[in-house]
Amino acid sequence: MIRRLSQARERGIPEATVARLPLYLRALNGMAERGLATVSSEDLAVAAGVNSAKLRKDLSHLGSYGTRGVGYDVEYLIYQISRELGLTQDWAVAIVGVGNLGRALANYGGFVSRGFRVAALLDADPDVVGDHIAGLNVEHIDELEAVIRRRGVSIVVLATPAAAAQQVADRVVAAGVTSILNFAPVVLSVPEGVDIRKVDLSIELQILAFHEQRKTDRMSGGPAMAEEWPEAVDL
Repeated sequence: MIRRLSQARERGIPEATVARLPLYLRALNGMAERGLATVSSEDLAVAAGVNSAKLRKDLSHLGSYGTRGVGYDVEYLIYQISRELGLTQDWAVAIVGVGNLGRALANYGGFVSRGFRVAALLDADPDVVGDHIAGLNVEHIDELEAVIRRRGVSIVVLATPAAAAQQVADRVVAAGVTSILNFAPVVLSVPEGVDIRKVDLSIELQILAFHEQRKTDRMSGGPAMAEEWPEAVDL
């Protein structure tokens, strides 16, 4: 999918639009499950959490303009967005690092329905290698290149400790993989043409903590202003 997103950008679809397409797809899938055949831009925008003008502009990049007075055909729009995101084909995914996070990702049932198949699990810990998780045996990291080649892996998910992530990323890239989803708390250096998406849960929690603090400050009258601080004392 990440490679397909790069192709979408090359065709002139803005990065911000690409980032919103999965939101539209999630909302549309929910509507399809409820049996809705058509949806207005206003209703779809509300379900996706964006404004309707932005949604219409985003979908126009796909060549989908809807029908005045009717809206968008839900099933066809699902197909259009899925095709653009590369979800109409099967993507083999390898998860490297099978700790608590890696196990949770391996057991997540939502990947298959979205076009992703977990094809391999790898780890360096001999106590983990050989474990049977989500229908797969955990293989040793020494087999990384061979596993990528045998299983036709297109995307690698890194759930390793920070200290190991760069070395693993280097090996993944050398093996021909150009799409990486990185959960390790480190910024990776990769060659041009390699797409990386970073997921850092601690950063997201810190952002939430910031907003919680702001709400607390407003309720309590706000933090002390500079003029309320005690004067500096010369030592």
